[in-house]
Formats: sequence, structure tokens, C-alpha cells
Amino acid sequence: MHIETLKVFCDIIESGSFSYAASQNFVTQSAVSQQVRSLEEKYDCRLIERGRAGVKPTPAGQILYTASKEIVRRFVELENRLREIGSVVAGSIRVGTVYSVGLHELPPYLTEFLRNYPAVNVHLEYLRSNKIYEDLVEGKIDLGVVAYPAKRSQFVSIAFRHDELVLIVPPDSPLAKNNKVSVGALSGQKFVGYERDIATRKASDRILRDHGVKPQYVLEFDNIETIKRAVEIGLGCAIVPKMTVENEVSRGTLRMLEFQEGTFTRPLAIIYKRGRELSPAVRKFIEVLTHTNGAVKAGRGERAERERSSRGERVERATPDGNRDGEKIEKLA
Repeated sequence: MHIETLKVFCDIIESGSFSYAASQNFVTQSAVSQQVRSLEEKYDCRLIERGRAGVKPTPAGQILYTASKEIVRRFVELENRLREIGSVVAGSIRVGTVYSVGLHELPPYLTEFLRNYPAVNVHLEYLRSNKIYEDLVEGKIDLGVVAYPAKRSQFVSIAFRHDELVLIVPPDSPLAKNNKVSVGALSGQKFVGYERDIATRKASDRILRDHGVKPQYVLEFDNIETIKRAVEIGLGCAIVPKMTVENEVSRGTLRMLEFQEGTFTRPLAIIYKRGRELSPAVRKFIEVLTHTNGAVKAGRGERAERERSSRGERVERATPDGNRDGEKIEKLA
């Protein structure tokens, strides 16, 4: 029996999906089905049941899954140790992140990483923040990159960078003639925002509430791209990370305004499950994300923050729980 077959079986049980297991292991769905049939023929029993709710293990399948999970874990640990001895960085990395980070923050880092470690396959998944934490616990992904990292004892959190939050409006908005806007001046404006359970939405609401503004939301979405399109056609204004709108601002489809009260920022962090043994590839990936003195240069938002700081301007970091600069940073063991 091949270790790869056991890993595929574990991925099926954990995800409840043949297609997901196929994508995770870079094989076709028919190949996954064939591997399951070969296991069932080998042990002469049914291992998986298919239903409307997805795929579930039979009692025999649960026994095989429990044992296989441990076998796969030990095998991965063995591979990691051997690769460290041989200085080989290879394999695959599964990273979960939100759209705004994956589309606008990670690309230069991914380019740098793959240039240095071409034998590594990076599988990037776009997920809601709560799903990233769930998938880390279940072992479906190796790392998460999130905004406003939650303080939970079962996760290690490593500071990545800070985004500047700005206001975006359509070009024909009365506010568009300004470069800056007071938060208090936004009373009565219609807002397009993230859905209420998303951390960036909670932080934006706190900024507005702290300055006496009760926002009137006309639309709520779960990703940055849809929010931008809604603002472009004049449905409202929105508070978003600056880096996510640089292309639209340069094309003239959106106008961006900074806040007169100072700079509000969104902390980003790399997270992984505490106690999990990280492969050499995962460790190198974290190094590329966190070593700003390497080939990847800091984004324009960070450079602007340093310039403001050197001029003595106030920089405020807003978090959903009201803390300022309160996130815990842990060194990679």
C-alpha cells in the first residue's frame, strides 16, 4: 500500500469531497475514485458512504482513517527530517487566506519564494477567516495569512505587515475633490462594506463609532473585489486597505481619500497550529514573508507609514477589540 493512497483517503474523509482530495494531491478525481476502490478491494469491505451531505466513512473507513492519519503524519515528519539533513526544500504548502490579502499582498512574496525554491508547490486557497482557523485545526492547510489575528492559545501568530485603511468613493462623488476626509464628515454617507462577521468590517465600524458616525450600510459582501465594483458604480463609499485599490485609483475608476485624524491600519499575521511540526518548505515560506530586508521590498503602504512617522505624524493601529498595537508576536521556533 502506498503512503500517497492513505493521504488521499484522509483528505477525502476530512473534506467530505473527492474533488477537494484530488486538487490537494494534484491528481484527477477519477484517480482518487480508483484509489478508494483499490482500498475497498484489498480489505473486502466498504470504506466510504456517499450521501447528500457529502462523503462519510463507514465504521471500517473510520478505523482506517484514524490509523492512516497517524501513519501519514509520521511519514511527513520523516521526510522533513531527511530533507533538512540533505538541505532539500521541496514538497507542497497549503496556504489559506482572504481575498484582499491573497490577491493584493502575497503575489510579490510568492514570486520571490518560487524563484528561490522552484521545487515547492504552493497551493493557495481563498477562505473566510473563520474557515482558515477551522482548517488549520483540522490539518487541511499548513498556514493561514489573516487580518486582525485572533488571540487563541492553539495558534502561533507571527506579525506579517500592516495595511493602511482608506476611504474610497466613485469619481463623481462630492467627496472626490478632496485628498483627505474627516471621519466625522462621513455621517449620512451610504456605505458598502464587508459582512458583519469579518474582522476588517468590525475594525471599520469601530473607527466610525469612535468618531461619532453611525454608518448606513446599503450592501455587504464577503470579498474586496465585489466591494470595489459596487463603489465604482456609485452605490456608496467604503473603508478598505489601501493596497487593494491602487490599480483602480491609477485607472481613475475610484478616488481614494486618507483620513485627517491620522492613519488607521490593519494588522496582518501568519498563523499556524501550535505544536505542528513545520516542513522545511513551510519554514522557508514564513522566512520570505517576514524578512523584509530580503529581495521582497516593503509595500508602498509601509513606506508611507515610515515617512509619516519620521515627520512626527500620529499613527493609530485599530483592532476590532479596541486595542492599539496589541497583537502578540511569537518568534518562529
